[in-house]
Amino acid sequence: MRAMTEPKLISGNANLSLAKSIARRMSMHRGMSVKLVDARVERFNDQEIFVEVFENVRGEDMFIIQPTSNPANDNLMELLIITDALRRSSAARITAVIPYFGYARQDRRAKARTPISAKLVANLLTEAGVERILTLDLHATQIQGFFDIPVDNLYAAPVFALDIEHHFRNRTGDLMVVSPDVGGVGRARELATRINAPLAIVDKRREKAGEVAEMTVIGSVEGKTCIIVDDICDTAGTLCKAAEVLVENGAVEVHSYITHGVLSGPAVERIQKSVMKSLVITDSIEPTDLVRNAPNIRIVPTAPMFAQAILNIWNGTSVSSLFETDTLVPIYEGMYSR
Repeated sequence: MRAMTEPKLISGNANLSLAKSIARRMSMHRGMSVKLVDARVERFNDQEIFVEVFENVRGEDMFIIQPTSNPANDNLMELLIITDALRRSSAARITAVIPYFGYARQDRRAKARTPISAKLVANLLTEAGVERILTLDLHATQIQGFFDIPVDNLYAAPVFALDIEHHFRNRTGDLMVVSPDVGGVGRARELATRINAPLAIVDKRREKAGEVAEMTVIGSVEGKTCIIVDDICDTAGTLCKAAEVLVENGAVEVHSYITHGVLSGPAVERIQKSVMKSLVITDSIEPTDLVRNAPNIRIVPTAPMFAQAILNIWNGTSVSSLFETDTLVPIYEGMYSR
């Protein structure tokens, strides 16, 4: 049933350009101007965060667009404080749109006396007043179970499938999807099924965190154009090493499709020097100038998908329809011809 109020967007400082893009897309879909709610999210001299909303939001369906990317703690606190401001201003419903869910890699106790930080973040969001979560490619899908509120987890795979079909249209028979580790096989298999390509795995063994001791390719990549798929690229050490191993095993080319380009530290430099022909990421995290200017890094937009998802949530219609590649073709409006 259609809501009586219009959906209203508000953004923190984490990825303002994505928030504005979502607003523009919603304006196109609605045939009317959709703008971000006028607000200020600032810091005092001691770095305390202050939020002031300048518009009336009483009884409104509010969507806060704020990835909790680097600096993760600052962006998370912005999200919590914006939520509190809206709740105290009598917003009817508050949905947190978190394109990149920080702390998702701390989803279990890998060792004794360690936290499950993803669960803590879920508790913080719920207690602050968030009533629904919209996110993209959670590192571990079971994180949805950490919440006692609805969680809509979108997938980048349908968009990546469109992009691959467009850029490799004459070479689809030579493609092979590669998972950079055993844990990501499900994600890689999903993309492989969508583009009708075989699957290989790079098995890695770590001596300690941040270091890869040994890599072995499971499956024949001889003469193949390999596409590595994963959800997060942080320092890019594992990714670049996997690309080298694939080339050593006979791959003709290596490309990578990663949902969240964290790209911290030496990541961009490593990617530019890598044997990878290209790295494709989404704009779930605000790209730095270094990332934007890197010749072998390309960014695909998520605003069309998020805009439609927000409208579907507001309308009370299916969000899972956006899991299908065919559904996204008209949403991306000719960006990828088939």
